[in-house]
Amino acid sequence: MQDKAAGSGSSFYYAFMFLPAPRRAAITAFYAFCREVDDVVDEVHDPQVARTKLAWWRSEVAQAFAGQPSHPVMHALMPLAADYAIGPRHLNAVIEGCEVDLAQNRFLDFPALAGYCHLVAGVVGEVACNIFGREDDATIAYAHRLGLAMQLTNIIRDVGEDARRGRIYLPIDELQQFDVKAHELLRREAPWGYGDRFQALMRFQADRAHRLYDEAFALLPARDRASQKPGLMMANIYRTLLREIEKSGFQVLHQRTSLTPLRKLWIAARTHVAGR
Repeated sequence: MQDKAAGSGSSFYYAFMFLPAPRRAAITAFYAFCREVDDVVDEVHDPQVARTKLAWWRSEVAQAFAGQPSHPVMHALMPLAADYAIGPRHLNAVIEGCEVDLAQNRFLDFPALAGYCHLVAGVVGEVACNIFGREDDATIAYAHRLGLAMQLTNIIRDVGEDARRGRIYLPIDELQQFDVKAHELLRREAPWGYGDRFQALMRFQADRAHRLYDEAFALLPARDRASQKPGLMMANIYRTLLREIEKSGFQVLHQRTSLTPLRKLWIAARTHVAGR
């Protein structure tokens, strides 16, 4: 499972490296669960087959918490779940988020998008902050806000990639606000693609993500700051990615901006030393 995390190129892997072994095992197993469920949506092309697979995962979660896991990921996760307050509601929320992906490919407004982000990122952040170690309940609010900021960064990065799949995560009312048409995003064509309307739309998205990063950092209680370093590492990696996208002029329709593994490692190590 550690290999799966590393092989994915995920920024999460660079935070795993700095955790003590038991916490590293827990976050790796939880991350592997999230990947397995997410892969159902990304890799299964028949929606009915995907729904059936997600229903199986719901059943597997119930069986696992009843003491009868069958999937290797659940065998790895269950011995650690109680130690880090991981419950069925957390895993079922991740599954529900994937079910949303199967049911719709548009979000009418930001509250609707935020509800989806709560399932696929906020709950993940909550589980992660429990695994990293926390003393203050306020840290959960920080984790949810940070999860939202990071998911919005993903959405900004993946506008073109999502469009290739017929998906638009940017809220429809905000496309209308900036006079960007859905069919224009789906075509990903020049010369309109990186014009003023698209730039204004994406600047609006990036500014909101930056505000959420700032709000998340402000919510993190001082006494949990040291234990939550892995989350801060991920936040710094993601925010650096967002700034790179901004520097490129939001060239996200035809390419997927990324950071090199060495740069991610450097950001994680710097955060580990600085503590912020």
